[in-house]
Amino acid sequence: MVKNSFISLISQEEKEENKGSVEFQVINFTNKIRRLTSHLELHKKDFISQRGLRKILGKRQRLLVYLSKKNKVRYKKLIDQLDIREPKI
Repeated sequence: MVKNSFISLISQEEKEENKGSVEFQVINFTNKIRRLTSHLELHKKDFISQRGLRKILGKRQRLLVYLSKKNKVRYKKLIDQLDIREPKI
């Protein structure tokens, strides 16, 4: 499953201690976003799922803004791990 592959990016000790960490939350939101995106490719008129996707995107965006202001190194590492941003040229 996709969820397990991204959660395995964080070591077992970190998972137990830091389930509320910004990185863990962003990884979970990213998994949900990818799952909902694939669902919406099949079911284009599922407007409730579209709304849920927009809400999750907003939550992830707010967490990433918070992390970028707090710690640029952790932010860039997370963005590179998840491959969710286009590199600026």
